Amino acid sequence: MAELELIPVRTRILTPKDNIVDAIAEYARDRIGPDDIVSVAESVVAITQNRMIRPEELEPSFLACLLCRFVPQKGSLSSAYGMQAAMNAEGKWRVAFAMVVGMLAKLVGKNGVFYELAGEQAALIDDVTGTMPPFDKHIVYGPADPDGVAEAIKARFGCYGAAVADVNDLKRAAILGISKGLEPKQVARILIDNPFGNASERTPIVIIKNYAQVAAKESA
Repeated sequence: MAELELIPVRTRILTPKDNIVDAIAEYARDRIGPDDIVSVAESVVAITQNRMIRPEELEPSFLACLLCRFVPQKGSLSSAYGMQAAMNAEGKWRVAFAMVVGMLAKLVGKNGVFYELAGEQAALIDDVTGTMPPFDKHIVYGPADPDGVAEAIKARFGCYGAAVADVNDLKRAAILGISKGLEPKQVARILIDNPFGNASERTPIVIIKNYAQVAAKESA
């Protein structure tokens, strides 16, 4: 019986001139089977969609400069530019309201409320240095229509499924987009050790081999 295997696929540096589905075809077509899941890093999908901006193109408001002071330094919204990008994407008053409620929630021991209320992009934005060169001088937003991207990948290659994943080295894995019929939490658990390499490794595509066979065996 086949076993689950994670295969990172090396690519060149992908840019806004690329289409992510075409890039997968270029580098991985011959390695994708009908029992496999094709997963791709969300930041690379966003870059191919040109969902990024240079900080010098933003003009941080007084509110952005104020709110960013309440974000831990490791967070992408801890800079005025990152915060302004979030406010541009989700609305300044929504972000401000989320910050106030989030701070009050922390007083009673509840964390994460800010990101629950501030909108999806507030959690997905990567500030400068938060993504791979040469785009480490940009603020990168989360991808557009990640479910649609996953469905397009599945349709193109006839694989069992596809996913757009946000994974890091801190044992955090989130599935932003997934093709129909797959369980996001299960795919996230498989990717939890972060097999992606978005920097010098240039492996933003990971094929989860034999997923359908293993899933069938476990449910039998």
